[in-house]
Amino acid sequence: MYLKNIRLQQFKNYQKAQVQFSKEINCFVGVNGSGKTNLLDAIHYLCLTKSAINGVDLLNILHNKDFFTVFGDFDLEGKEIEVRCIFEAGKKKQVLQNGKAIEKMSEHVGLLPVVIIAPDDTLLIKGGSEERRRFFDNMLCQMDKQYMDRLVRYQHFLKQRNALIKQFADKGKWDKAFVEPYDKEIIELSKLIATSRKSFTEEYGPLLKEFYDIISDNQENIDIQYDSHCLSEDFASEFKNNWQRDFMLKRTNMGIHKDDFQFGISDYPIKKFGSQGQQKSYVIALKLAQFQIFLTHKKTKPILLLDDIFDKLDDIRIAKLMNLVADHRFGQLFITDARPERSKAILAAIEAESKFFLIENGLISTDVF
Repeated sequence: MYLKNIRLQQFKNYQKAQVQFSKEINCFVGVNGSGKTNLLDAIHYLCLTKSAINGVDLLNILHNKDFFTVFGDFDLEGKEIEVRCIFEAGKKKQVLQNGKAIEKMSEHVGLLPVVIIAPDDTLLIKGGSEERRRFFDNMLCQMDKQYMDRLVRYQHFLKQRNALIKQFADKGKWDKAFVEPYDKEIIELSKLIATSRKSFTEEYGPLLKEFYDIISDNQENIDIQYDSHCLSEDFASEFKNNWQRDFMLKRTNMGIHKDDFQFGISDYPIKKFGSQGQQKSYVIALKLAQFQIFLTHKKTKPILLLDDIFDKLDDIRIAKLMNLVADHRFGQLFITDARPERSKAILAAIEAESKFFLIENGLISTDVF
């Protein structure tokens, strides 16, 4: 799979832009703040109907404008797919495939797999459990429509139950009859979602280890564990018996929204005991394992977006990653770099077609060197 071109209008700092891409490596160069990452985000938008950076569509419109459009033409294993994303302030976002409107965004998600490696990915390790759940949920939603449907339903019932609990707290009285229908849905969905997460982790873990070993030269032993109470035989009764705590805290305190994924190195939490280099290697391995599992399930190589990666890695890790690129492990790549000469030198050693784009204040030029 590859993206042939992209056309932008009033998206972030781009008034208007149109670009033709290489099927292999595309490098966006320019000073920080020029719009390199915004161009990567536009590609992410086409694939997943949302920004990787800002989930509020309104904030992705060019200043003092009231709409944006992002159009792109893909080749999906020989099948031509034109995607249009259109958003106007005060109106519902529109996504079209080959001119046909998509009624639910979930119908589009997963069709065009994409993986992004970005500077803030270290939050997967350093941040809270919500960051890790979101990462794994995004993967599972791209791979499994049923999982996405269950997750959306779960979030709906959780929101309704929490609103009901707040009403109980305001009145000072718990009403078991009113909350029971929500309990039933949340318990059932928690078990189904937790089972999917556990199965996925068992498949994903060996891939994570494989890529970490490549990047770190087999220096350490790493692991990943899925942590959930929802697979316990007593989960249903524990959930219902937890009502007093829910009542006191005014929210639901058990369920898959409390799950976590534990990242370990040499039998210790990497968050606490991993060095900066080990954490960077782990994060890259997480994303490369994501690429590989998409390839396995989708039967096509995802688009790989590498945002400012050369600035965040040492020479050894850059070399390991570029060796994978040179071996053609990946498909189409998009890379951003604030130093054109550096990226040119790195990519010159790779036998692949590279195309460079100079980004200057929302203007794109191919006249780089």
